[in-house]
Amino acid sequence: MRSILFCVLSLALLPNLSYAQAPVFTVTPGESNIKFFVKSSVVLAGKFDKWDATLTFPSTDVTTGVLNITIHAASVDTGDGFKNDRLRSKEFFNVKHDPLITFRSTKGVQTGPLTFRFAGNFMIRGVSKPETLMLTVFDKGTHSGTIRGVMRFNRDDFGMNKGIPFVRIGDHVDVTVKLKVRRVSGLPVVFK
Repeated sequence: MRSILFCVLSLALLPNLSYAQAPVFTVTPGESNIKFFVKSSVVLAGKFDKWDATLTFPSTDVTTGVLNITIHAASVDTGDGFKNDRLRSKEFFNVKHDPLITFRSTKGVQTGPLTFRFAGNFMIRGVSKPETLMLTVFDKGTHSGTIRGVMRFNRDDFGMNKGIPFVRIGDHVDVTVKLKVRRVSGLPVVFK
């Protein structure tokens, strides 16, 4: 009877054990950043001061990773108050109506020993479209490391087709992501 009870309890707890072994990572905001650059007749580049990112894995397979990024659009910082206000306006980020910019990955594909393509849903100004974030992992095999990513999107696709007076602005926005991550529990992820 005791061995049957042990088997039943072991089977009941088995899903919890496998979940407990899934890697859990935290992102260190102070050592991370999210920046953007737009080709224009004047310097149009900056960063976001307020954002959050999570990286979760349902298993140790690195391609099962799910990356979620939430940016507070009003935290845009170009180093110029006029540009910041213009980017916060309804012609660009429209922060009063749509305060968040998000990226939610839907599928990860390993493209090289330390490179990945994460397809996902990118939302800005309340418009959501599929976009791809290309990632490179540094410090593989340690408990902490850096993930750098790039994404390029067309601002017209998201209704940001206005300009800034006397400034010529390109159509494409380049976004760079640098995330300092640390594994806090679970097994290491397995690279292919």
